[in-house]
Amino acid sequence: MFPKGLIFRSLLLLAGALPMFAQSGPAVWTVPSLRRVGMFDAPGYAPQAQLYSAQNAYTAFQIAVNGGPGGLANVNLALSDLQGPGIISASSYNPYVEGYVYVNQSSPNWGGSNQPLGAGWYADSLIPFKDPATGAPLNNQAAGGVPITVPPGQNRVFWVDLLVPQGAPPGQYSGTFTVTSSQGAFTGNISLTVWNFALPATPSFKSAFLFWTSGNLASQEELIRHRLMPATVSPADEQTLMAMGLNAAGVGPFSGASAGDCNMSAPPSVEQFRASAAAQQPGLFLYDYSADEITGCTNLFGSIVAWARNMHAAGINNLVTMAPTPALFNDGTGTGRSAVDIWVMLPLEYDANLGNVQQALAKGDQAWSYNTLVQDSYSPKWEIDFDPINFRIQPGFLSQSLGLTGLLYWRVDDFTSNPWSNPNNQGWFSSNNYPGEGMLVYPGANVGLNQVVPSMRLKWIRDGVEDYEYLQILKQSNPALATQIANSVGASWSNWTRDANAIEQARIQAGNAIQAAVGAPAAAPAPTPVSTPAPTAPPTPVPAPAPPPSCTTLLWILGRCVP
Repeated sequence: MFPKGLIFRSLLLLAGALPMFAQSGPAVWTVPSLRRVGMFDAPGYAPQAQLYSAQNAYTAFQIAVNGGPGGLANVNLALSDLQGPGIISASSYNPYVEGYVYVNQSSPNWGGSNQPLGAGWYADSLIPFKDPATGAPLNNQAAGGVPITVPPGQNRVFWVDLLVPQGAPPGQYSGTFTVTSSQGAFTGNISLTVWNFALPATPSFKSAFLFWTSGNLASQEELIRHRLMPATVSPADEQTLMAMGLNAAGVGPFSGASAGDCNMSAPPSVEQFRASAAAQQPGLFLYDYSADEITGCTNLFGSIVAWARNMHAAGINNLVTMAPTPALFNDGTGTGRSAVDIWVMLPLEYDANLGNVQQALAKGDQAWSYNTLVQDSYSPKWEIDFDPINFRIQPGFLSQSLGLTGLLYWRVDDFTSNPWSNPNNQGWFSSNNYPGEGMLVYPGANVGLNQVVPSMRLKWIRDGVEDYEYLQILKQSNPALATQIANSVGASWSNWTRDANAIEQARIQAGNAIQAAVGAPAAAPAPTPVSTPAPTAPPTPVPAPAPPPSCTTLLWILGRCVP
């Protein structure tokens, strides 16, 4: 199911590794965060996890357990404090049980440089051990939480997040993890390098991720824990959310304009926009997502200028999903400001309008990216059956290389009738399957929570946002090196690494460089570990499927397109 030859040197350190079946207890091994463990993969050989992190930053790894010939019962995980220059409490961990979902039909395969991995079982959903808000243990065994059962010959995996506290003394830390079961126990080691700097409490990277039905306050908090911003929040909740890192707020309204519907309502008055702005907390970046995918609606350009002029008088930025066009590089106020402040583009649109993108950036406009469906053969995709690198590379290294300062996603809670087991959606957007499209979270009611819980894909996107922040900090002392690191793994939409080890080494290089800039020695690179068993080959390219209908994601969502 996965590409051959991936060796994840940056997150694994082997200390006298032996095949786990030689142990007296269960077969257990550590796995870096950017590799999925297949349900039927052979056991690996890595009893120690090697982690690197700034303060106020996440680092993650996985612990895989194989059921062996007889299966395992009452399997659970315990994590110790980390001891070093200080003590990082075990309460800083947030462990999950990974759930497998079955993709019954591959995402569209255009036969290019970025192909889906095909039908099969994929680890994706994450069942938390504890309430994300309170830290209280969850009694969710009936829904697949701990303790778990591992069937004979199958794998089950724990995902472990570690949030390194602000102010943790820099240096080397060590601790242990212990997997217990009715058939015995296994203890492995965790080694952590903490750098002498912190990521900002409020991300510099902007984002707008849309809830449609599940966006209560607790769910918005969960999104912000992943360094991502809900597109719309109640002004009454903004102060609470800003304390967690909220950096932007969409104030509305939407004009109704979208591809295939080139009609735009009259703009709200300056007074109405000012009232909306006044209702928000000071310090937030304010925007109005006014129109969607209207590059072809040239008849609306005068209306967009009118909307922008009123917005700008109220201190609100105009966000439109379209490529920059010189026809909208002036809002009519005589200031030279563009009518669109935030141009949000698909990779195809960015590549087809590179000159205009560069001109817009030179004027001071913002360029963001977004992701939906499978619309080309080369750029990152966010369907479940694509390699994990797809989710991490876009918000981090690619955004830094391309001058992108934000990210939009049309919906995070587009649940199927049974999302915990069925991510497939043939017939929703077209006759093709786009497994996981619009569904980056899972409904928490299944595990006893009144909020959404994350997918592994959301974790990888979060890690990409943190990659962006590492490079943003490095730019302060060495902008040339920051650019070099970004380009080394993600130079363009068509030129980005598929090597998970290269991603991790790029972050380590950035972290070491920042630490050196403030006068402390760099952390030593992790030694090369013994490889886990080679995964299976990628799927054989198939003929390109029929293109999706000639309408936008928004129109599919609104039911105005017939597949």
